Amino acid sequence: MDADGGRPHPVPTPLTEPYWRSCRRGVLAIQRCAACRRFVHFPEPACPFCGGTRLAFEPVSGRGRIVTHTTVHRSFAPGFSGAAPYTLAWVELAEQPGLRAFGGLRDCPPGRVRVGLPVRVVFTDLPGFGPIPDFRPDGGEEPHDR
Repeated sequence: MDADGGRPHPVPTPLTEPYWRSCRRGVLAIQRCAACRRFVHFPEPACPFCGGTRLAFEPVSGRGRIVTHTTVHRSFAPGFSGAAPYTLAWVELAEQPGLRAFGGLRDCPPGRVRVGLPVRVVFTDLPGFGPIPDFRPDGGEEPHDR
């Protein structure tokens, strides 16, 4: 948490720093295994699918669909109490079945959120840290054929 008692900040590590560096450029980048070509998220030192250790961060479209969500109406978490109501969502990214990213949902009233809603990444500035990935409804081309 930052010194003023506000919202907690991510703590980058050598493993996650390339992810946060991409976010600072406004790009969502996810690890991809050189051996099996599967995307891996959250960052790992080895591929959970094949055990490969050559994982590099590659840009992804940031488009996907909500697979689950929750709307917080009353938060007791430090730094979040004044933000309610807010929605958090797991998003299956278009690049690979099962590839999921987590973030807040912007520009969508809680009553309009639904599983399957097409979304795209947006970056929200977290004061004292920098851009973090969130999502907003995507009215453009469908990212999945479901």
